[in-house]
Amino acid sequence: MTLIIGLTGGIASGKSTISNYLRSLSLPIIDADVEARLAVEKGEPGYSKIVEHFGTKILLEDGSLNRAKLGEIVFRDEKQRAVLNGIVHPEVRNRMNKKQNEAIAEGHMAVILDIPLLFENKLDSTVDKTILVYVDTETQISRLIDRNKLSLEQAKLRIEAQMPLQEKKALADRIIDNNGTVENSQDQALKILQDWKVL
Repeated sequence: MTLIIGLTGGIASGKSTISNYLRSLSLPIIDADVEARLAVEKGEPGYSKIVEHFGTKILLEDGSLNRAKLGEIVFRDEKQRAVLNGIVHPEVRNRMNKKQNEAIAEGHMAVILDIPLLFENKLDSTVDKTILVYVDTETQISRLIDRNKLSLEQAKLRIEAQMPLQEKKALADRIIDNNGTVENSQDQALKILQDWKVL
């Protein structure tokens, strides 16, 4: 029986670092962000629906999506964000389900679904166990500003667009406290997987 694990966090919480570590342990990782990018490439149904709704002003010269421009629109307007999510999420779920079924067929002990909005989109009901990568708000803001070269206001807008990590803590089966060193967080991840007998 394959254990389906939902890995989540918040923007700049360090979830990708944990995800990469789990990949290094030969666990199959299905990354919602990667699938979301692929789902809206030129020629995909999601791309056509986005252009139909938002218009060609959100395209780069080569016809691909201008993610920064689209981001500015949806991070400031909840209705537009809901429209975008309504287009992208079903496409992403289809892609992830296909890969999950392939990993199960290959006989893996566990499959990791790396989903930033796991709880927001009620996708925790589609997995057996959940792991939250947690950092405090100050750390999250400073990491996001450093990583994405954002202003304090831009960083706060992006963080406020997600469910607070504090709220997610109450929903997760296990928590990795990522305020410390990378090694410390990796040790926590390893212990969780050992407890769940998938390693």
